[in-house]
Amino acid sequence: MKLQEWLENGGAEGLKWLQLENFPDTGRGVKTLRPLKFNDIVLTIPGSFLWTVDAAFDDPVLGPTISSIKPPLSVEDTLAVFLLFIKSRKEGYEGKRAHVKLLPTSYTTSVFFNNEELEICSGSSLYHLTKQLKQQIKDDYLQLLNNLFSRHPDLFPLDQFTQNDYMWALCTIWSRGMDFQLPGKQFRCVAPFADMLNHSPDVQLCHIYDPQSGSLQILAGKDYTIGEQVFINYGPVPNNRLLRLYGFVLPNNLYDSYDLVLTTHSLAPLYTQKVALLESAGLQVNATFPLKLSDPLPLDVLRYLRIQRLSSSEIFTIEAKRGARNIVSARNEAEVLKALIEACESLLAGFGIPLEKLEANIASGVYQKGDNVWAAAHVSVGEQRILKMALQKTRELLALVICAQCGKANEDNKRCGRCRRVVYCGTDCQKSHYKEHKVICKAYATDEQQ
Repeated sequence: MKLQEWLENGGAEGLKWLQLENFPDTGRGVKTLRPLKFNDIVLTIPGSFLWTVDAAFDDPVLGPTISSIKPPLSVEDTLAVFLLFIKSRKEGYEGKRAHVKLLPTSYTTSVFFNNEELEICSGSSLYHLTKQLKQQIKDDYLQLLNNLFSRHPDLFPLDQFTQNDYMWALCTIWSRGMDFQLPGKQFRCVAPFADMLNHSPDVQLCHIYDPQSGSLQILAGKDYTIGEQVFINYGPVPNNRLLRLYGFVLPNNLYDSYDLVLTTHSLAPLYTQKVALLESAGLQVNATFPLKLSDPLPLDVLRYLRIQRLSSSEIFTIEAKRGARNIVSARNEAEVLKALIEACESLLAGFGIPLEKLEANIASGVYQKGDNVWAAAHVSVGEQRILKMALQKTRELLALVICAQCGKANEDNKRCGRCRRVVYCGTDCQKSHYKEHKVICKAYATDEQQ
């Protein structure tokens, strides 16, 4: 039985106007055989066809076995086991087996990179996450092998439930699953045929799940002409996540980000008071802040560090109690910004290949477009660009806190009256620094006038 026949017989709508096609840039995708207007209903897949946790537990053969596992399987593991179970069946499940036969036999997500390919992005968040993920997959597979597969070899033939099979199933779920926030829970599903649609940031979000009917709908995210590829939008996803979950990157991705992790040690001075201030400011003690191209130094990073570095005399100030949205003191601000500069410089030094070399290798074709090292290079480029932007922004802020000549962080430091880009603690320092500052001061002032 063909996939489209199975779906249409069960009430799926829109398939007669859609066709699988290989496209030069994206590989296999879906093209439309009719014109579409923005928000037209392109495809409707009834809930009975969706790969879901409930469908796995409701299966009369698989369900009783996986429901008895303690502790319960995660959503990802349940769907991965369900997928491999169907893939291993020799009879029955004709529709779902037809879907499985159309799935890719391999993936280009970062967990499949060899060490040499992964080293291209060493120092990046993707590099560290991929290393951790590879180990987590090994550990999770061993747990499944001991608690499930080896105990039920009739359901899970071990030659078809290897660690590589498990990795393949997980990557299928990661790259083809759709997530929806429903009242009180997160819902994940894989929708046959709809999962063949590729991502484009140039279309509107256009996949909808109706919890009442249980059906999934794809709407037109823009106008399409006959023969065009139909896309969905995964959302504002950075390259480090695209490569980790979906196996591709977008050059010059506007949604690139770097996840900055901040934490405060429990033995730090005034720890209890600082935790209370962080929580009242809506911040967590162990926090991750995405640095973005559009905002390389978020205010919440400064707020966190201002609270973290409060002195005993500053911790009861009004500004501290207000969540440190503004400068608490010149001393505190200087310490925060110097620490950030040191952190950014250290993070940038940790990348195996510097930004300029990666950009040159991409531009000259040293990294072949589309291959794994090319993709890894784009991840590293995006993260390093953001860290350099954060470093530049931090340096600019520090220049407005400490005297450009002597480095003092006085409360009454005054800005240069011409460029407004640096401060001085007094006229003596301003005069001493003038020879060094005058050229750049004039340039800054000219920029302001323009």
